[in-house]
Amino acid sequence: MGIAPQPPSFFPTTALDHAAAGLGAGVVTTLCMNPLDLLKIKLQVATQNPSTSLGKHIWVSLKDIQQTQGWRGLYRGLVPNIAGNASSWGLYFLFYNMLKKRASGGDITKPLSAPEYLLCSAQASAVTAIMTNPLWLVRVRMFTTEASSQNAYRGLWDGLRTIVRKEGPLGLFRGTSLALVGVSNGAIQFVVYEKMKTWGFERKRRQYERAGRPYNRESDKLSNFSYTVMSITSKLAALSVTYPYQVVRSRIQNDAQASLFPTIPATIKRTWALEGTRGFFRGLGTNLVRVLPGTCITFVVYENLAWLLRTTAKEREGRADELANDP
Repeated sequence: MGIAPQPPSFFPTTALDHAAAGLGAGVVTTLCMNPLDLLKIKLQVATQNPSTSLGKHIWVSLKDIQQTQGWRGLYRGLVPNIAGNASSWGLYFLFYNMLKKRASGGDITKPLSAPEYLLCSAQASAVTAIMTNPLWLVRVRMFTTEASSQNAYRGLWDGLRTIVRKEGPLGLFRGTSLALVGVSNGAIQFVVYEKMKTWGFERKRRQYERAGRPYNRESDKLSNFSYTVMSITSKLAALSVTYPYQVVRSRIQNDAQASLFPTIPATIKRTWALEGTRGFFRGLGTNLVRVLPGTCITFVVYENLAWLLRTTAKEREGRADELANDP
């Protein structure tokens, strides 16, 4: 059986279309959510329990940062955060769609099985995690220091240069092993998301058929509400089993706590001894407040950008065919 006609692509390959959509989604999400990213990291590396309720603690903490450091304080680390998020989503979707195409034998319209989605997502996440770890490392250290402190990084490039000078090139990859553990987060999320999206399109196709209307998935997309529900559900499924590694990773990468948390085993042991199970879920509430809206923004923007690129390419092909057939 031959490969079904493939959807048109705006760039030379569909993988590049998805990479561009992922990059754009990463930028938009980071611009919206940077203050909560900053607060989440601060809570993860803290070892004292907040004395107020979660909602009040988030509000008071953000207000305190704004009052002591100004509005710029809420966006400290924005450049490495954008660089990390944009490059992570762009690279992830690039590799993910390349791997899906290979797994489907070149037919990118063919749904894969759950294990195939899991493998493609895990591979794409692993490569992306290694490539972007230096950006996340600088982000954590900028988030956990005030701009006025003596050893604070002045920006992304200053942070990268300082790490290489003081810790050597391998210092840029501090926490990479934990980032690879985090591959499971993305893998679980995308298995759930892809299966829900396949179900959504199949349901829509049946609705079109019952109504006697032609259905073309290439030029169609689900509603933004559907993408929102699917992104929230898939993220909750992933976070429920993978969050503790994020706390350990943040503590490992926080230079100010290097003496307390020098290694992964030491970090796990100390966190358990001093804080118990709650210690491994520190910052989870703030993370949910940040991640769930952030996940919704990312996937809604990504899906709409991918759709826009696909339909623009289809229109471009249509115009080219008309010109070619014009006598």
